[in-house]
Amino acid sequence: MLNLGRLYQDEKQFDSAYNTFVAAIETVEALRGDIISGEEAKRKQAEEWNQLYIRMVEVCLALARDTEAIEYIERSKTRNLVELLTKATLTNPENLPLVGSSINFGEIQNFLDNKTAIIEWYLFNDCFRAFIITRDNKPAIWHSNQQDLDALFNWTKEYLIDYYNPEDQDKIQWQNQLEERLKKLAEILYIDKILAQVPKQCDRLILIPHRYLHLFPLHALPVKESYLIDLFPNGVGYTPSCQLLQQVQLRQRPEFQSLFAIQNPTEDLYQGYEKDLGAVAAIKKQFTDVNILKQDQAKKSAILCINENPHNVTLHEKLLKANCAFFFCHGYFNSASPQDSGLQLADGNLTLADIITHFKLENCRLVTLSACETGLTDFTSTSDEYIGLPSGFLLAGSTNVVSSLWTVSATATALLMIKFYEELQQQSNIVLALNSAQRWLRDTTVKGFQDWLINSSLSWGCKIYLNEYFAANHENASTKPFESPFYWAAFCNIGKGV
Repeated sequence: MLNLGRLYQDEKQFDSAYNTFVAAIETVEALRGDIISGEEAKRKQAEEWNQLYIRMVEVCLALARDTEAIEYIERSKTRNLVELLTKATLTNPENLPLVGSSINFGEIQNFLDNKTAIIEWYLFNDCFRAFIITRDNKPAIWHSNQQDLDALFNWTKEYLIDYYNPEDQDKIQWQNQLEERLKKLAEILYIDKILAQVPKQCDRLILIPHRYLHLFPLHALPVKESYLIDLFPNGVGYTPSCQLLQQVQLRQRPEFQSLFAIQNPTEDLYQGYEKDLGAVAAIKKQFTDVNILKQDQAKKSAILCINENPHNVTLHEKLLKANCAFFFCHGYFNSASPQDSGLQLADGNLTLADIITHFKLENCRLVTLSACETGLTDFTSTSDEYIGLPSGFLLAGSTNVVSSLWTVSATATALLMIKFYEELQQQSNIVLALNSAQRWLRDTTVKGFQDWLINSSLSWGCKIYLNEYFAANHENASTKPFESPFYWAAFCNIGKGV
């Protein structure tokens, strides 16, 4: 059926191609429903039939069925994650929707207000497209050509080769080239032309990348004399798919009183001076109920309590009840085996597999992963399944996850986190709080940081340390020490946004 549909499509008999692909997709999804051997088998099946969905989207666009094209894009994305999230929210598993059920375009528009826009990218075989979705209008579509797709692929390849260069462990070359690279990416993606199609009244933007676009800080793309996050006063956030956003928007998490934190679990983070620079101590002041596992107490075995029966694993009681979970530690992404990606604790690694299997965060509004590479996802998969630490925490029940796209600077990250939580005391918009903290980190001078330190909630020891840090590293008081996107752009919010 796929091959027959291709023939019809190549001959521009689009109605026949459409009907053939409809039947093929029904068959594929019925077969998916019969899979009982686990998520990996479903992911492989999605990869195998990814071309069918791409072809169907192309045919829908050729027939000017633009909203249906978006529905098929959604139908092909993050399937396992959406199914698992749906199961988790149902009290009665028998009511689980059919495998082929998806979100329709009207439902997407219904959860947007008239000041919010979505940009959803989709990579085809010969081009990429960006779909601009708003509450009241038909979708606008930006369409690239083959050369643009080739340029995007080559840009991505060079970025990853540089980032993973074994001869440059500190990633100095990658870091030095990041700003210029992002300028080039903005050109390749035609971000200015895409933004021209976003209605002027929209002050909030939701980005939905596709496949390897999940790896890049799209919120930090340069636009004219500023950056993307400067153009939307109500924030720029991310979601893996509209269906996933719909799911997390159903969760009500109004409370923000209790904090569970992991602080400096490995020796290198607390030998000499603590690498969180007092961030956790400052952040905890705004919560009424606080539980912090620090240094050698911050163990995986303390979070996941294994009872006499090794199959009986329970989550730390305070983490179960937490409204906010904060991890200041080392993180890592395993591209060869994404399920083994994780966070380094005092007695071992807390992996994505552990989080998916054992975590239940039904009171959690925000998980902050103040660590390296915690936002990276499986970019080798053509199915866009979105496998990474953020998906694990969303699946566990949190409505928002703040995570990083690369190996971050400890000092810049500590300052960013302190400011982020300061902003959260003033407002409930998590995306906007993060964006504001990022702009502050980017735009503040050495003198500005020194003035800010005087009234900050940091301890005297931390204030003295940071003053000495700025004095030793920056002679000019008007220098902006964290102006490079390397320092401020790594973190993004995935999920509900508030």
